[in-house]
Amino acid sequence: MTDVDVSLEEESMVYKTLLESTNAIPWRIHWDSLTFSYIGPQIEALLGWDPASWVGVQDWAERIHPEDREWAVNFCVAQSKAGVDHEADYRALCKDGSYVWIRDVVHVVRRDDGSVDALVGFMFDISERKRTEQRLIELQRELEALSFKDGLTGIANRRRFDAVFEEDWDNARRSGKPLSLLMLDIDYFKQYNDHYGHVQGDYCLKMVAKVLEKAVRRSHDFLARFGGEEFVLVLPETDAASARRVAERCQELIGQEWIPHERSMAGKALTMSIGVGTVVPTHGDERLAFLELVDRRLYQAKLRGRNRVAEAED
Repeated sequence: MTDVDVSLEEESMVYKTLLESTNAIPWRIHWDSLTFSYIGPQIEALLGWDPASWVGVQDWAERIHPEDREWAVNFCVAQSKAGVDHEADYRALCKDGSYVWIRDVVHVVRRDDGSVDALVGFMFDISERKRTEQRLIELQRELEALSFKDGLTGIANRRRFDAVFEEDWDNARRSGKPLSLLMLDIDYFKQYNDHYGHVQGDYCLKMVAKVLEKAVRRSHDFLARFGGEEFVLVLPETDAASARRVAERCQELIGQEWIPHERSMAGKALTMSIGVGTVVPTHGDERLAFLELVDRRLYQAKLRGRNRVAEAED
């Protein structure tokens, strides 16, 4: 063996030692035979499979999570045939049946004539990164949910109402079906707070929200806290007569709850005034104008003595 041969062999051993001392798992596939000519021994520590068990690409494919297998294999094969370097994230099967998230970074080695000679690459364990990403997604969803939820009562807030009302308005305009809106206000709530205290007042708002939720019987009906002691109900595909029945049911349920209100001039228990409106919106109608109309009807209900439903203005 010449000095050159010894030098090359020593250099090769140095590179091999460096490759096998990293957390990344090096590998090489001979393209014509689709067999592994090398895979780092680190693979056994990560996935539990003996390096000798990685014979061909079929072994690689079978050790991919069933939900990821088809797209990962198809993508990597297509990119390799095209001679394009690429990377793919997928879940790899461990020998004990568990899965590890892998990022496979692939370099395509070409011959002088441009044909594919081999694939070389590194597998990286990205499980912790994926767990962090998933947690961030979950936190984002939680924040989005909280941003649309009233912090006191737990039902939807004004921001969520604005979005839902706009969507239901557009749907009603396209379908030609009626849309009804109820605005509900607790009678003499300031006096309730003054007499019972703000802590009890907050509890009262929570109770009213729970009672009104019982009045919402269809999945696409929508209840929100509009602000203060006001609530709003959006009732898609609901005509005026049906909206009136929903309003009466709200009053009936509040009455059944019998929340004492000694300072009310509308009775001995807590009551609500309700404004009701129904519209089949056309392109000439304005959503906010309809909301203001229903709000005026709520005001009329208060002027007429409270604890009543107003469907028209004086």
